[in-house]
This record gives sequence, C-alpha cells and structure tokens, in this order.
Amino acid sequence: MKVRLPDGKELELEAGATAREVAEALGGRWPKQAVGAIVDGELYDLLKPLPEGAVVQLITKKDPEYQHLFRHTLAHVLAQAVREFFAKKGYPPESVKLGVGPVIEHGFYYDIDAPEPISDADLPEIEKIMHDILKRDLELRRYELPREEAIRRYQGVDPYKVELIQDIPENEPISFYEQEGFTDLCRGPHVPKTGMIPPHFKLTHVAGAYFKGDASRPQMQRVYGVAFRSKEELKDYLWRLEEAKKRDHRKLGRELELFLIDPMVGKGLVLWLPKGNIVREELMRFMREEQQKRGYQLVTTPHIGSLELYKTSGHYPYYAESQFPPMELEDEAYLLKPMNCPHHVRIYAFKKRSYRELPLRLAEFGTVYRYEQSGELHGLTRVRGFTQDDAHIFCTPEQVKDEFKKVIELTLYVFDTLGLKDFRARIGTRDPNSDKYVGDDAHWALAERQIQEAASEMGLEYTLEEGDAAFYGPKLDFVVNDALGREWQLGTIQVDYNLPERFDITYTGPDGEPHRPVMIHRAPFGSIERFMGILIEHFAGEFPLWLAPVQVAIVPITDRHHAYAEEVKKALSAAGLRAEVDQRPERMQAKIRDWEKQKVPVILVVGDREAEEGTVAVRDRRKKERYTAPLAEVVQDLARRVRERRLE
Repeated sequence: MKVRLPDGKELELEAGATAREVAEALGGRWPKQAVGAIVDGELYDLLKPLPEGAVVQLITKKDPEYQHLFRHTLAHVLAQAVREFFAKKGYPPESVKLGVGPVIEHGFYYDIDAPEPISDADLPEIEKIMHDILKRDLELRRYELPREEAIRRYQGVDPYKVELIQDIPENEPISFYEQEGFTDLCRGPHVPKTGMIPPHFKLTHVAGAYFKGDASRPQMQRVYGVAFRSKEELKDYLWRLEEAKKRDHRKLGRELELFLIDPMVGKGLVLWLPKGNIVREELMRFMREEQQKRGYQLVTTPHIGSLELYKTSGHYPYYAESQFPPMELEDEAYLLKPMNCPHHVRIYAFKKRSYRELPLRLAEFGTVYRYEQSGELHGLTRVRGFTQDDAHIFCTPEQVKDEFKKVIELTLYVFDTLGLKDFRARIGTRDPNSDKYVGDDAHWALAERQIQEAASEMGLEYTLEEGDAAFYGPKLDFVVNDALGREWQLGTIQVDYNLPERFDITYTGPDGEPHRPVMIHRAPFGSIERFMGILIEHFAGEFPLWLAPVQVAIVPITDRHHAYAEEVKKALSAAGLRAEVDQRPERMQAKIRDWEKQKVPVILVVGDREAEEGTVAVRDRRKKERYTAPLAEVVQDLARRVRERRLE
C-alpha cells in the first residue's frame, strides 16, 4: 500500500500498515517521538490500520491533538482502576459493567455500573490506582473481531457492551483496545503506552447518568476526571473549579437574597426577591434608556397567543418539543408564548405602513415560556419562563446592513458597560444539506452576505458556523468569557426574510407599490434570567455600585450616632442612592463584617467626630480604599459613579 506525507512524498508500506510503520519508515526522531497521526484530516493513533492512499501527518507530544489521545486513554485507565478497586474488595472483574468513556472538554468520564455505589470518597483511592497503571507503562494493543464473536464475548457478562456493539453500523469494524489486565470495546484513538500519559489529572466527582441518556434505561454512575499536559495547567483549572463553586449563582442567589426557585411554584420558574429585582430593574432601565436613544418604541404583548399565530410563524410545530402543550378553550387553542416576534409582526400589521416609517424598531421586555427537560434546568441559566430584551426592526432591504451595524454597536456598548470585554463572535449559517430551514435560497444567501459585511465593517472578527442558523434566518451570536474564562453565549442578532413572507406584511414604497420588509431580531442580553446568572458569577456577587441592591450601608458606632446616620441616609436617598442604616444592637465590627458578607460596595461609618464635622468614614469595597471625607463630597462622588454606570 502507498501513503502520502504532507510534503507530497509517497511511502510504500505493507498492507494494513499503521502510523507506527510510517514513523519507523521515516526514521530519525519519529519512532520515539510520534504519538499519533492526522490521517486525511482525522485523528488516528499509532495502532489503527491506514487506508490506501491516505495523507498522513505524524504528531508528537508538542501537538494539540496529543491532549485528546491521552485523555481518551485515561478513560480506559479509569475503568481498569475501578475494576482493580473492586477486586480488592473481593469482586470479580465482570461485576463492574461499563458503558461509554469519551473525551470531554478538559478531561474525560466513564459510565460505570459497579457492584457497590462509587462515592466521591472513593476517588482518591481510584486515582492512586490510576497513577500506578501509568507507572506500569502498559502497552496498548488494537484488534478487531467479527460482530457475532464480539457479541459472544459480552453476552451474559455486560449487557451495555452488547447493545453498544449492536448499535455499530454493519459497514464499520468492531475494534478493541487491550492493555495488560483490561480490554475495552473502543474506536480509539489512544496513546500507545500508559506511560505516555502525563500524570497531571484528577477525578473530580461522581454523578448519575442514564444509559444512552434515556431516562427509561438503567441509571449508571458517571465518574468525571480532568487532565492536562502540565502540573500548572491542572493547578490553574482546579483553582478555577473551586472559584466557580464560590461564585455559583445558585449559592450566591440564596446568600444575597436575590432570587428563589420554589418547587411549590414550579421547576424552572424564578421568583425575584426584592434585592434581585432591583438588579433586574436596573438592567432593564439601562437597556430602555439606550434603546430610546436609538429610536426604539416600547410595546407590551400578552403571555399567551393563539396556536394559529405560532403555526403561521412556524414556531409551532418546529419547536413543539420545547414548548408547553397547547390549551384548548372554547373551540380555540392557545399556547404559552414561546417567542415574542409573531406578536410584534401583528403590531406592525395593524395598519398600512409607508417606507417613510421604516426602519420601525419595536422593543419589549417580553416573558416567554419553554418546556426545558427537568435534567436540563440549571438555576437562572436554564429555566422554563424567562424575559428577553427583545426587539424587532422592520426595515427595507437597503437598510438591513446599517441597522445590523447599529445593533452590533449597541451590543458592544452593553458588554463594555458591564466589563464583559473578552468575547468572540460567530455567524450561524444554514446547513445546505438540512431540510429544517424555511425560505428561498436567494434570501438566505443575501442575509448571510449582509451579516458578514456588517460584521466586517464594524471591525468584528468572527467565525462561520454552518448549521447554526435559526430555522428562519442566519444570525450573529456573541460568546462572552467571564472572569473565570468560561464561555457563555449572550447577545444574538438575526436577519429574517421569512416571517414577513409568512405573515404577508408589506410597506408602500416610493413607487406606490407594496414591498416586503425585512426583520432583524435582536436581544443583547439574551434573557434577563440567564444574563443575571452570568453577571452574578462574573462579579462573584460584588456588583458595581450602580447595580448593587444596597449601594451604601451606614454603620453608626453607637446608639447615640443613629440620628446622624439617618441624616446621612437622607442625603444619599435625595441623590437617588439606595442606602440602609444598621441600627442593630451589635458591635460596630460585627455590623461591618455582616455588610461585607452581603458584598455591599460602600460602607460609611459614623461616630462622634463624623457627626461633629459633617463627614463620613468611607470603606469602598470596589476601590479597596478607606478614607474620611465630607458627606456632601462623598454623596456627589457616589451619585456620579452611579449616573455614569462606572464599574469601580
């Protein structure tokens, strides 16, 4: 057989040769340094036979693909270690049954059905056995078996593997990887020896997982691990993991009394507590102000709509699985509103429109409802009822690009104001091989071109994501990195030629004839709930002054200072600041500690001297400063910081 190298050179090899034989044929450093290969664009290990005529590029430990190889092999090492762990307890190897063990972001996992439950307390011992397997430097061997023989191997021993074999298409080989004391059904790829795995890994936790993700199937235990090339990378990741736990918006939401999800109210339905509602209202006020500066008109629409409305828009049945079921009332069917856009289309359509009215920008903080599966619900970031900062721009085809650029500008301004400076943009286009999209090809091509031109003219770097478009049009998404480097998809902007067509809306052009408008859908926040969850974690609950529920806490040193403390509060309130006086019969230091735990940005301490001089002792949490200053000066400074929505 022949294979080609990236430089075009051809190698003649024995039939069934692997990348290992390529390394040996090249000689020099390759036999010792090669850990795998890129074969016709696909990652191979050194053990899998190469196809005839393939282009083969060898990789070493310096290449990024190495990380995938050793993480995959670590999943096998984990499964072997679990079997050895239970063998020490007297269980035979076949008592530990195995599902799948893939590579995931930052690491790996394995789904396991063990004779006894695996607890987090068991992980250090399993981890110790894994390190021992690495030290044994076990060599991996790959081989294939006919389907019937492969099934017989697991029949009556491991039903999960039997089913996984049965799922493999008839034209695919059934391959196994074996290392001393352990064999697993696997497509690969892997490192050739366990000793080539960096020892910088950690098992993080155990969770329940249904076989194949089907709640009607047996529940297994999923053991998660993370793995990196270096000790420093592992240390940094574990630090971020611990920091993420501290910043968890569900934990902080309860501690700071921001929001509540009550089982009696319903899963995925948010109750905003007074302090959380202040933050929510401040965000909405910020967006309203910016929208009104840019010519948006505010509207309000109901929480339900006729099923016919969503059939016309195409949201039903396209998204039927993620919607609450229709309600039948008096021979009419209604649906909890899954989207705001059809309602805005009907507002546009209520009277004849002229080109002189366009662009028409309709905005709403509209609450919508989606039926997320119980297992997918997560605090504020995955809920069943949420409010979008939704707007729809109706414009002429010639206005699309300029309007799109203005929405990009607004989105970037929002991110900058909130300190979300690390982000990337991606343009979702349609998959030409999919039938889920509606509308004609010409409109799709035009919309995709307009989005790309607008992004480029705004100096926005972006990636193209084929198949990521909405069913009715392409879109631009903003993916933001928070303070811990985690990615969150936030703002989205979409061009839509299809809804105006489906609803048959028009405007009268300069020629006196009817023309079809174009819609731009946009939501810089995405949803208030999700955005709040991300902000809580990004700021670790320490909101900037303008967003903080309580902006200033006033701590009188003793009871006789209460009167002056109330004067201070009155001055702050007159300037529009949210302030509270702590009149509890506690020691001053205890009061200060409590307010610091509540992450209040500014604490003002007042005593005899302050009352006499008309000053306050300032503890500024965000500026990390302490100083004494005249009350009027402090009020003026704080009011200016709030007015300018400054981050410090």
